[in-house]
Amino acid sequence: KQFNADNDAIVAIDPKTGNILSMVGSKDYFDPTINGNFNVATAHRQPGSTFKPFVYSVLFNKGYTPDTLLFDIRTQFNSGCAPDNYTSLNNCYSPDNYDHIFRGPITIRSALAQSINVPGVKALYLAGIQDSIDLAKSLGINSLTTPDQYGLTLVLGGGEVSLLDMTSAYSVFANDGIRNSYNSILKVEDLNGKVLEQYTPNPQDVLSKQTARDISSILSDNNARIPSYGTNSALYIPTRPVAVKTGTTNDYKDAWIMGYTPNLIIGAWVGNNKNTPMDKKVAGFIVAPLWRKLMDEVLPSFPVENFIDPEPVDQTI
Repeated sequence: KQFNADNDAIVAIDPKTGNILSMVGSKDYFDPTINGNFNVATAHRQPGSTFKPFVYSVLFNKGYTPDTLLFDIRTQFNSGCAPDNYTSLNNCYSPDNYDHIFRGPITIRSALAQSINVPGVKALYLAGIQDSIDLAKSLGINSLTTPDQYGLTLVLGGGEVSLLDMTSAYSVFANDGIRNSYNSILKVEDLNGKVLEQYTPNPQDVLSKQTARDISSILSDNNARIPSYGTNSALYIPTRPVAVKTGTTNDYKDAWIMGYTPNLIIGAWVGNNKNTPMDKKVAGFIVAPLWRKLMDEVLPSFPVENFIDPEPVDQTI
Protein backbone atom coordinates (compact mmCIF):
# COMPACT_ATOMS: atom_id res chain seq x y z
CA LYS A 1 0.00 0.00 0.00
CA GLN A 2 2.79 2.43 0.84
CA PHE A 3 4.00 2.28 -2.79
CA ASN A 4 0.61 3.02 -4.37
CA ALA A 5 0.13 -0.54 -5.62
CA ASP A 6 -3.24 -2.14 -5.01
CA ASN A 7 -2.97 -5.56 -6.62
CA ASP A 8 -0.76 -8.60 -6.97
CA ALA A 9 -0.51 -11.94 -8.74
CA ILE A 10 1.33 -15.15 -7.88
CA VAL A 11 2.13 -18.32 -9.81
CA ALA A 12 3.76 -21.44 -8.35
CA ILE A 13 4.95 -24.32 -10.56
CA ASP A 14 6.64 -27.65 -10.00
CA PRO A 15 9.62 -27.48 -12.40
CA LYS A 16 9.98 -31.26 -12.47
CA THR A 17 6.49 -31.74 -13.93
CA GLY A 18 5.24 -28.35 -15.14
CA ASN A 19 2.18 -28.69 -12.91
CA ILE A 20 0.70 -25.40 -11.71
CA LEU A 21 0.57 -25.67 -7.94
CA SER A 22 -1.12 -22.31 -7.45
CA MET A 23 -2.22 -19.35 -9.55
CA VAL A 24 -3.62 -16.20 -8.00
CA GLY A 25 -4.52 -13.65 -10.66
CA SER A 26 -5.80 -10.90 -8.38
CA LYS A 27 -5.76 -9.83 -4.75
CA ASP A 28 -9.56 -9.89 -4.79
CA TYR A 29 -11.45 -10.84 -7.94
CA PHE A 30 -14.67 -9.30 -6.59
CA ASP A 31 -13.21 -5.91 -5.62
CA PRO A 32 -14.17 -3.34 -8.30
CA THR A 33 -12.01 -0.63 -6.71
CA ILE A 34 -8.88 -2.47 -7.88
CA ASN A 35 -10.40 -3.77 -11.13
CA GLY A 36 -10.04 -7.18 -9.55
CA ASN A 37 -11.99 -9.21 -12.12
CA PHE A 38 -8.94 -9.65 -14.29
CA ASN A 39 -6.28 -12.36 -14.24
CA VAL A 40 -2.95 -10.53 -14.21
CA ALA A 41 -1.10 -13.85 -14.13
CA THR A 42 -2.06 -14.48 -17.76
CA ALA A 43 -1.97 -10.84 -18.92
CA HIS A 44 0.98 -9.38 -20.80
CA ARG A 45 3.05 -6.89 -18.80
CA GLN A 46 6.63 -5.66 -19.08
CA PRO A 47 8.92 -7.87 -16.94
CA GLY A 48 11.72 -5.42 -16.15
CA SER A 49 15.06 -6.99 -15.31
CA THR A 50 13.59 -10.46 -14.79
CA PHE A 51 14.27 -10.86 -18.53
CA LYS A 52 18.04 -10.51 -18.06
CA PRO A 53 18.77 -14.22 -17.31
CA PHE A 54 17.50 -15.18 -20.79
CA VAL A 55 19.96 -12.78 -22.44
CA TYR A 56 22.88 -13.92 -20.31
CA SER A 57 21.93 -17.51 -21.14
CA VAL A 58 22.55 -16.73 -24.82
CA LEU A 59 26.00 -15.40 -23.90
CA PHE A 60 26.80 -18.54 -21.94
CA ASN A 61 25.66 -20.65 -24.89
CA LYS A 62 28.10 -18.67 -27.04
CA GLY A 63 31.06 -19.34 -24.77
CA TYR A 64 31.03 -16.44 -22.33
CA THR A 65 31.33 -17.35 -18.65
CA PRO A 66 30.19 -15.83 -15.34
CA ASP A 67 33.77 -14.52 -14.95
CA THR A 68 33.71 -12.64 -18.26
CA LEU A 69 34.20 -8.90 -17.76
CA LEU A 70 31.77 -6.34 -19.13
CA PHE A 71 32.25 -2.59 -18.77
CA ASP A 72 29.76 -0.69 -16.68
CA ILE A 73 30.50 2.77 -18.04
CA ARG A 74 28.36 5.46 -19.63
CA THR A 75 27.80 4.18 -23.17
CA GLN A 76 26.08 5.57 -26.23
CA PHE A 77 24.76 2.61 -28.23
CA ASN A 78 23.73 4.45 -31.40
CA SER A 79 26.17 5.84 -33.93
CA GLY A 80 25.66 9.40 -35.12
CA CYS A 81 24.87 10.72 -31.64
CA ALA A 82 26.98 13.32 -29.91
CA PRO A 83 29.21 11.72 -27.23
CA ASP A 84 27.51 13.74 -24.52
CA ASN A 85 23.97 13.08 -25.77
CA TYR A 86 22.80 10.60 -23.17
CA THR A 87 19.09 10.82 -23.84
CA SER A 88 16.82 8.47 -25.73
CA LEU A 89 15.79 11.28 -28.10
CA ASN A 90 16.55 11.16 -31.80
CA ASN A 91 17.34 7.45 -31.61
CA CYS A 92 20.18 8.05 -29.17
CA TYR A 93 20.24 5.41 -26.45
CA SER A 94 22.43 5.53 -23.37
CA PRO A 95 20.86 3.57 -20.49
CA ASP A 96 21.44 4.38 -16.85
CA ASN A 97 21.76 2.19 -13.78
CA TYR A 98 19.09 2.31 -11.07
CA ASP A 99 21.50 4.00 -8.65
CA HIS A 100 23.16 6.24 -11.29
CA ILE A 101 26.55 4.70 -10.41
CA PHE A 102 28.95 3.24 -12.98
CA ARG A 103 31.26 0.56 -11.66
CA GLY A 104 33.77 0.09 -14.45
CA PRO A 105 34.85 -3.47 -15.26
CA ILE A 106 32.45 -5.97 -13.70
CA THR A 107 32.01 -9.72 -14.04
CA ILE A 108 28.84 -11.13 -15.53
CA ARG A 109 28.22 -12.85 -12.18
CA SER A 110 28.21 -9.54 -10.31
CA ALA A 111 26.35 -7.69 -13.06
CA LEU A 112 23.46 -10.18 -13.14
CA ALA A 113 23.35 -10.81 -9.38
CA GLN A 114 23.15 -7.06 -8.72
CA SER A 115 20.95 -6.41 -11.79
CA ILE A 116 23.17 -3.68 -13.23
CA ASN A 117 21.53 -2.26 -16.35
CA VAL A 118 24.41 -1.07 -18.54
CA PRO A 119 26.23 -4.44 -18.63
CA GLY A 120 22.83 -6.05 -19.27
CA VAL A 121 22.31 -3.92 -22.37
CA LYS A 122 25.84 -4.74 -23.52
CA ALA A 123 25.06 -8.42 -22.95
CA LEU A 124 22.06 -8.11 -25.29
CA TYR A 125 24.19 -6.26 -27.85
CA LEU A 126 26.64 -9.20 -27.80
CA ALA A 127 23.99 -11.91 -27.61
CA GLY A 128 21.76 -10.49 -30.35
CA ILE A 129 18.12 -9.50 -30.06
CA GLN A 130 16.75 -12.28 -32.26
CA ASP A 131 18.88 -14.97 -30.60
CA SER A 132 17.63 -13.78 -27.20
CA ILE A 133 14.00 -13.87 -28.34
CA ASP A 134 14.51 -17.32 -29.85
CA LEU A 135 15.98 -18.67 -26.61
CA ALA A 136 13.18 -17.12 -24.54
CA LYS A 137 10.66 -18.75 -26.89
CA SER A 138 12.29 -22.15 -26.46
CA LEU A 139 11.85 -21.69 -22.70
CA GLY A 140 8.15 -20.86 -23.10
CA ILE A 141 7.91 -17.11 -23.82
CA ASN A 142 5.72 -16.84 -26.94
CA SER A 143 4.54 -13.22 -26.82
CA LEU A 144 7.66 -11.51 -28.18
CA THR A 145 6.65 -11.32 -31.82
CA THR A 146 7.86 -7.86 -32.88
CA PRO A 147 11.66 -7.72 -32.37
CA ASP A 148 12.04 -4.43 -34.23
CA GLN A 149 9.87 -2.78 -31.62
CA TYR A 150 12.05 -3.65 -28.61
CA GLY A 151 15.61 -2.83 -29.59
CA LEU A 152 18.18 -3.01 -26.80
CA THR A 153 15.50 -2.22 -24.20
CA LEU A 154 14.43 -5.86 -24.47
CA VAL A 155 16.90 -6.86 -21.74
CA LEU A 156 15.33 -4.29 -19.38
CA GLY A 157 11.83 -5.63 -20.00
CA GLY A 158 10.90 -3.81 -23.21
CA GLY A 159 8.71 -6.70 -24.42
CA GLU A 160 5.47 -7.78 -22.77
CA VAL A 161 5.13 -11.26 -21.25
CA SER A 162 2.84 -13.00 -18.79
CA LEU A 163 3.70 -13.99 -15.25
CA LEU A 164 2.57 -17.53 -16.05
CA ASP A 165 4.96 -17.80 -19.01
CA MET A 166 7.82 -16.22 -17.07
CA THR A 167 7.39 -18.57 -14.14
CA SER A 168 7.27 -21.52 -16.51
CA ALA A 169 10.39 -20.31 -18.34
CA TYR A 170 12.34 -19.90 -15.09
CA SER A 171 11.45 -23.50 -14.25
CA VAL A 172 13.91 -24.52 -17.00
CA PHE A 173 16.76 -23.01 -14.96
CA ALA A 174 15.47 -24.85 -11.91
CA ASN A 175 15.19 -28.15 -13.78
CA ASP A 176 18.72 -28.29 -15.20
CA GLY A 177 17.73 -27.16 -18.69
CA ILE A 178 14.69 -29.42 -19.11
CA ARG A 179 11.36 -27.78 -19.96
CA ASN A 180 8.02 -29.14 -18.86
CA SER A 181 5.20 -27.07 -20.33
CA TYR A 182 2.93 -25.69 -17.63
CA ASN A 183 -0.17 -27.74 -16.97
CA SER A 184 -3.30 -26.86 -15.02
CA ILE A 185 -5.40 -30.05 -15.34
CA LEU A 186 -4.10 -33.51 -14.52
CA LYS A 187 -7.13 -35.54 -15.53
CA VAL A 188 -10.79 -35.27 -16.51
CA GLU A 189 -13.18 -38.15 -15.75
CA ASP A 190 -16.89 -38.62 -16.41
CA LEU A 191 -19.33 -39.64 -13.67
CA ASN A 192 -18.47 -43.32 -14.20
CA GLY A 193 -14.75 -42.78 -13.75
CA LYS A 194 -13.88 -43.04 -17.42
CA VAL A 195 -10.85 -40.90 -18.25
CA LEU A 196 -11.77 -38.35 -20.90
CA GLU A 197 -8.52 -36.41 -20.88
CA GLN A 198 -5.22 -36.93 -19.11
CA TYR A 199 -2.05 -34.90 -19.00
CA THR A 200 0.92 -36.61 -20.61
CA PRO A 201 4.33 -35.22 -19.65
CA ASN A 202 6.57 -34.24 -22.54
CA PRO A 203 9.90 -33.04 -21.13
CA GLN A 204 12.15 -31.29 -23.62
CA ASP A 205 15.85 -30.52 -23.40
CA VAL A 206 15.89 -26.81 -24.36
CA LEU A 207 18.92 -25.37 -22.55
CA SER A 208 22.38 -26.76 -21.89
CA LYS A 209 22.89 -28.02 -18.37
CA GLN A 210 25.96 -25.83 -18.00
CA THR A 211 24.04 -22.67 -18.89
CA ALA A 212 21.11 -23.53 -16.59
CA ARG A 213 23.55 -24.24 -13.77
CA ASP A 214 25.45 -21.01 -14.39
CA ILE A 215 22.24 -18.98 -14.13
CA SER A 216 21.14 -20.77 -10.95
CA SER A 217 24.62 -20.37 -9.46
CA ILE A 218 24.55 -16.61 -10.04
CA LEU A 219 20.96 -16.03 -8.91
CA SER A 220 21.52 -18.03 -5.71
CA ASP A 221 24.85 -16.31 -4.91
CA ASN A 222 24.03 -14.08 -1.95
CA ASN A 223 27.61 -12.80 -1.72
CA ALA A 224 27.41 -11.53 -5.31
CA ARG A 225 24.10 -9.77 -4.48
CA ILE A 226 25.30 -8.05 -1.32
CA PRO A 227 26.55 -4.75 -2.84
CA SER A 228 23.04 -4.00 -4.11
CA TYR A 229 20.73 -5.84 -1.71
CA GLY A 230 22.65 -6.16 1.56
CA THR A 231 23.69 -9.22 3.54
CA ASN A 232 20.35 -10.36 4.95
CA SER A 233 17.74 -9.16 2.48
CA ALA A 234 14.37 -10.82 2.04
CA LEU A 235 15.87 -12.54 -1.02
CA TYR A 236 18.25 -14.56 1.14
CA ILE A 237 16.85 -17.75 2.68
CA PRO A 238 19.62 -19.26 4.83
CA THR A 239 17.99 -22.67 5.28
CA ARG A 240 18.42 -23.75 1.66
CA PRO A 241 19.73 -22.51 -1.69
CA VAL A 242 17.19 -20.31 -3.48
CA ALA A 243 17.79 -18.47 -6.76
CA VAL A 244 16.05 -15.08 -7.07
CA LYS A 245 15.68 -12.27 -9.61
CA THR A 246 13.74 -9.04 -9.23
CA GLY A 247 12.51 -6.68 -11.93
CA THR A 248 10.94 -3.24 -12.27
CA THR A 249 9.72 -1.34 -15.32
CA ASN A 250 11.05 2.15 -16.04
CA ASP A 251 7.56 3.62 -15.77
CA TYR A 252 7.03 2.00 -12.35
CA LYS A 253 3.90 0.18 -13.47
CA ASP A 254 5.19 -3.34 -12.75
CA ALA A 255 7.33 -4.90 -10.03
CA TRP A 256 8.32 -8.57 -10.25
CA ILE A 257 10.18 -11.26 -8.38
CA MET A 258 11.03 -14.74 -9.64
CA GLY A 259 12.46 -17.22 -7.15
CA TYR A 260 13.11 -20.94 -7.30
CA THR A 261 14.65 -24.06 -5.85
CA PRO A 262 15.19 -27.27 -7.85
CA ASN A 263 11.67 -28.40 -6.89
CA LEU A 264 9.62 -25.18 -6.68
CA ILE A 265 9.36 -21.94 -8.65
CA ILE A 266 7.28 -18.99 -7.44
CA GLY A 267 6.79 -15.84 -9.48
CA ALA A 268 5.03 -12.74 -8.15
CA TRP A 269 3.89 -9.44 -9.65
CA VAL A 270 2.76 -6.25 -7.94
CA GLY A 271 1.14 -3.21 -9.53
CA ASN A 272 -2.24 -1.83 -10.54
CA ASN A 273 -4.71 -3.59 -12.84
CA LYS A 274 -5.58 -0.31 -14.51
CA ASN A 275 -1.91 0.04 -15.47
CA THR A 276 -1.26 3.22 -13.50
CA PRO A 277 2.24 3.79 -12.08
CA MET A 278 3.29 3.02 -8.56
CA ASP A 279 5.34 5.52 -6.60
CA LYS A 280 8.61 6.60 -8.18
CA LYS A 281 11.78 4.81 -7.17
CA VAL A 282 9.83 1.66 -6.45
CA ALA A 283 11.76 -1.52 -7.22
CA GLY A 284 11.05 -5.21 -7.67
CA PHE A 285 12.53 -5.59 -4.21
CA ILE A 286 9.22 -4.38 -2.70
CA VAL A 287 7.65 -7.67 -3.83
CA ALA A 288 10.23 -9.59 -1.83
CA PRO A 289 8.40 -9.61 1.55
CA LEU A 290 5.23 -11.03 -0.07
CA TRP A 291 7.25 -13.62 -2.00
CA ARG A 292 9.41 -14.44 1.03
CA LYS A 293 6.38 -14.97 3.29
CA LEU A 294 4.98 -17.47 0.81
CA MET A 295 8.35 -19.20 0.45
CA ASP A 296 8.71 -19.49 4.23
CA GLU A 297 5.21 -20.99 4.39
CA VAL A 298 5.57 -23.64 1.70
CA LEU A 299 9.28 -24.55 1.48
CA PRO A 300 9.19 -26.72 4.64
CA SER A 301 6.79 -29.00 2.73
CA PHE A 302 9.46 -29.64 0.09
CA PRO A 303 12.66 -31.64 0.58
CA VAL A 304 15.88 -29.65 0.57
CA GLU A 305 17.57 -29.95 -2.82
CA ASN A 306 20.79 -28.29 -3.87
CA PHE A 307 21.53 -26.81 -7.26
CA ILE A 308 24.14 -28.74 -9.22
CA ASP A 309 27.32 -26.72 -9.57
CA PRO A 310 28.37 -25.83 -13.12
CA GLU A 311 31.46 -27.53 -14.48
CA PRO A 312 34.63 -25.46 -14.00
CA VAL A 313 35.77 -23.69 -17.15
CA ASP A 314 39.41 -23.85 -18.22
CA GLN A 315 40.23 -20.25 -19.11
CA THR A 316 43.92 -20.76 -19.67
CA ILE A 317 45.30 -20.02 -23.11
